[in-house]
Amino acid sequence: MRICGLNKTTLLDYPGKVAASIFTGGCNFRCPFCQNSSLVLSPDQEPELSQEEILNFLKKRQGILDGVCITGGEPTLHKELFDFLKKIKELQYSIKLDTNGSNPAVVKELVKEGLIDKVAMDIKACPENYPNLCGLSQVNLKSIENTVEFLMTGEIDYEFRTTAVKELHTKQDFIEIGQWLKGAKAYFLQAYRDSEEVLQPGYSSFSLEELKEFRGILLETIPLVEIRGID
Repeated sequence: MRICGLNKTTLLDYPGKVAASIFTGGCNFRCPFCQNSSLVLSPDQEPELSQEEILNFLKKRQGILDGVCITGGEPTLHKELFDFLKKIKELQYSIKLDTNGSNPAVVKELVKEGLIDKVAMDIKACPENYPNLCGLSQVNLKSIENTVEFLMTGEIDYEFRTTAVKELHTKQDFIEIGQWLKGAKAYFLQAYRDSEEVLQPGYSSFSLEELKEFRGILLETIPLVEIRGID
């Protein structure tokens, strides 16, 4: 498992926790609006941190940090993830997994083994629009839907989230997402931010008013919907 980055302190990545974020390299999606393009396209060219370095850091921060966010890239691609998370758990940290939901069996096993405490799953779009948002000609939607269904059983704390991109999403996406995720615990609309690190720079965000309109649509079927990333 290639670890390509460490954010030593964050109050944003694991809501309610003072956390560190660990970034794994490699992803099976090619979302054009991805903010971590180097981790997706060329993880082998990124600086690498050893598991030992990360664990030593977390040992020193015990009592200061209380959470660890595992993100990427797509962490569930790595077989070594299980052993790594076991070592983090031995340090008494709460662990949040960020995932695109494409590997439901891995998510379920991580929950079964008690290795994660929360899952944040990216919902790229409504099912019909998924291939476009993932940058792929085909997407295994059954796997995505399987992960959604599992999370909604409530076996683990979770949230769904969508980065809303003006050129890639429409109002219809959020109408259909609202029906798809009906009754979900929590959903977050994230405002898109352009940067040089984006896989295909040049997209733009919806206005706050537009995001509020989407929020209103989603609130018809999801009890908690919030907007993130608007200053």
